[in-house]
Amino acid sequence: MKKTVLVIVQLLFICRLSGQDINLVVEAPNVVALGEQFTVSWTANKRGGEFIAPDLDDFTILSGPRTSFSQSTQIVNGKVTSSVSNTYTYYLQATKEGEFILDPGKFVYEKKEYLSSPAEIEVVSEGQNVQGGSSDNRESPGSDELYVRLVIDKNEVFLGEHLVASLKIYSKVNISGIQEVKYPDFNSFLKEDLETEPLRALERENVNGSIYGTGILQRFLLYPQRTGSIEIEPASLTVLLQQKNKSGDPFFGDFFSTFSNVPKVLATMPESITVKPLPPGKPETFYGAVGSFSARSAVNTDTVNVNDAITYKIFLEGKGNIQLTPAPDLGLPPDVEVYEPETSSDLRNTASGTSGTKVFEYVLIPRYHGEFTIPGMEFSYFDPGTESYKTIKTREHKLFVRKSEDEDDPATVYGGVSKENVRFLGKDIRFIDTSGPGLTLSSKLLIENRLYIYSFPAVLLVFIILIILRREHIKRNSDIARVRNRKAAGIAAKRLRSASACLNTTDTEGFYSELLKALWGYLSDKFNIPLSELNKERINSVVKDVKLDNELIDEVNEVIDKCEYARYSPDSDITAAEEIYRKAEKVIKTIEKNNISLK
Repeated sequence: MKKTVLVIVQLLFICRLSGQDINLVVEAPNVVALGEQFTVSWTANKRGGEFIAPDLDDFTILSGPRTSFSQSTQIVNGKVTSSVSNTYTYYLQATKEGEFILDPGKFVYEKKEYLSSPAEIEVVSEGQNVQGGSSDNRESPGSDELYVRLVIDKNEVFLGEHLVASLKIYSKVNISGIQEVKYPDFNSFLKEDLETEPLRALERENVNGSIYGTGILQRFLLYPQRTGSIEIEPASLTVLLQQKNKSGDPFFGDFFSTFSNVPKVLATMPESITVKPLPPGKPETFYGAVGSFSARSAVNTDTVNVNDAITYKIFLEGKGNIQLTPAPDLGLPPDVEVYEPETSSDLRNTASGTSGTKVFEYVLIPRYHGEFTIPGMEFSYFDPGTESYKTIKTREHKLFVRKSEDEDDPATVYGGVSKENVRFLGKDIRFIDTSGPGLTLSSKLLIENRLYIYSFPAVLLVFIILIILRREHIKRNSDIARVRNRKAAGIAAKRLRSASACLNTTDTEGFYSELLKALWGYLSDKFNIPLSELNKERINSVVKDVKLDNELIDEVNEVIDKCEYARYSPDSDITAAEEIYRKAEKVIKTIEKNNISLK
């Protein structure tokens, strides 16, 4: 029985190997020193073939190829997995400086050739050292053998354009660990952490003619929120150096020597970023989007009954500060009721920026039958690559709204108010009344009645008043800034209720997020500040212009700071959360009570 199982496993293993794709992978150092000995190896995931090495005349071949083979098989829950590794290693020595490219290696199996990728090897002379490791020869915070830098991929960007900051360490000494890393605050930037692999080993890199072991500790995606020169504060960290302890034995001291870890504090130099303002000529449909985008729209149906819901979605796709883009105004006729849209995002942060899709989902309810058109939505953005504004537009959708098929349904009118059909309840049939109507003949004509005569100017006066009120109403609603100002308190109250609900369920992370949305949204609507330009510096400038009390200004900054801090370090203290909630509520009530706004 055991022999049968062994035979089955071997057959499965052979079938598994025969179905594998053959790959040949090369491993070589990126940079080596002149005269240094190093290895280059090619690994194939197949056994039995022939390996043909490329031309290695640029280096001295010390030995090789040395061949090694390994294989492993695993059976987990009846699933057989296996791997084969056939490695060919050459020991080389660098004899001249320069940049060299090794041609692809070749692996021949059953008369088919499989090639590896080429390998680039740079040979440098270690005759010169770098001061601080930077190309501008700045003095580094540490020695030239160990230092840390905040590497910025762009030192000049447009407002809203992304840049990447990487905290990178350079070392020529042995490091046993890194601890107590303190990153910059990145004030005046919207910061997103980029996924960075844990630093397990340093990679060799040529830095101005010297070979360093380098590694990236963390990368950040930054979006500037104001123009001008912005200085990034230094980052700091503690490095544990391996230091050899002195031994009094002159013969066996090196053999029996011990090592200890010595902490050393490193810090970066401050970095300055120049943020340029966007050029003039912004389109009316520009809301602060910077990058490259496309847009499309869709409806779930184009034919519905009166009072039935329609789902209308706008898909914004692309790369840039897409997370700051607000929902567009549809501008539909009053016969179609539009609910506040739901926003969902599928975004990814990479070194090339934030990319993905943002969806605005609207619920539309037609209140009257007929044909309606959802116009195409225009969306403008600034393209940093071409330094110009571009406008995209979704297609329009035509809707046909039918009358209700149910004859018992109420008659539908504008605004969602319905008039009930007149019904007599309690009896199915009413008999005809045969009695006389009881009418009497008047001795005066209607035109001789003074009340009738006076009713004409009264009706005309009421009509004129209604026209004036209607025009005033249209005029007030046409000023979007005033409408947002009037509705600011109501919208903030709704968001405060959402924050209070999160607090009742001890969801502190959701509480701080909703509370920050309530305060940001209120200040944006109250003082007519676009969301793309909303930041703490702009808020402080505006509240000083309207001459708020210093105590109230301090409370505004305190609420914003604590909410933003809690996004990254959620606080589970319910008492502190309730106090922040009361301060945010007090700020909004005070501004509303004193009717404070920009003139």
